[in-house]
Amino acid sequence: MKKFITFIIFAMILAGSMVCSAEPDQVTLPCGYVPNVQFAPLYVGLEKGFFADENIDLKLDHSMEIDIVALVGAGRIPFGICSGEQVLLGREQGLPLVYITNWYQNYPVGILTLRESGIETMEDLKGRTVGIPMLSGASYIGLEAMLSLAGMKDSDIKLESVGYTQAELLVTGKIDAAVVYTINEPVQLKALGYDTVLFAAADMTKMVGNGMVTNEKMIAENPELVSRMVRAFVKSIRWTFENPEEAYEICKKYVDGLADAENPELQMQVLKATTDYFDDGPLGFGFSDPEAWDNMAAVMKEMGMYSGSGTAAAYTNQFVPQE
Repeated sequence: MKKFITFIIFAMILAGSMVCSAEPDQVTLPCGYVPNVQFAPLYVGLEKGFFADENIDLKLDHSMEIDIVALVGAGRIPFGICSGEQVLLGREQGLPLVYITNWYQNYPVGILTLRESGIETMEDLKGRTVGIPMLSGASYIGLEAMLSLAGMKDSDIKLESVGYTQAELLVTGKIDAAVVYTINEPVQLKALGYDTVLFAAADMTKMVGNGMVTNEKMIAENPELVSRMVRAFVKSIRWTFENPEEAYEICKKYVDGLADAENPELQMQVLKATTDYFDDGPLGFGFSDPEAWDNMAAVMKEMGMYSGSGTAAAYTNQFVPQE
């Protein structure tokens, strides 16, 4: 009997050592954009070892040229970061994308104007010039949702595609309002002393913000890696939400110039504004809200951008760790 018990213990130790000595999975995660405090959870996950704890060797790719949706959808890379409308657009094109965990619980798009403009309600935008980076992507979807909920259409405003100069054009009086990311331009203009009015999409409706995506083949063939990736990411989001000051210090290692920033208080405010969008709400960190998906699909159908009969296949909560 003692020999049998000894054998079992030895087998358990051997199995454990085999797991520990297994080569880590090499994962390159394209994020889009340049390194920024808004990506703090990813830097936290690397620095705190949350991905390493899941036997994942994670490398971040901030290359703006990478088409995340196309590469993940085609199975050329396993994971990516994008917002919900990109998943629906990709599936509309036949790409088997699946949104596997929620990062931003609210849609970070809004319409910003200066208080001196006299614009105090959405209806006050009628006939006014509104600048938007481009007539596509999250900004455009957010604008259309807000106009629809206010009983308005594009024809009610003078919509101009202005690239990413909308904040500058707003303060110089070239446009009356700007479609912005609520975690960025409003914070920066307030720090510069401008008195602004913000209409946030999140105050009007629930839609799907940024999250992590994979594809159906990855889920079918390697669900264990998907589960580990999601666990590490959600843990990173939660830790950043609970420890924004320390997360900011971690960002200094990954974001060029942050350690010597002329206005560190502003960058800290941007990070805190970002973490507000991580709020776990009633579902918990990482979970997708079915209502948010249905709302987004409805807006995109109205715009003629999505013809799907539902959204159930576009996302899953099966890999998100329970509270």
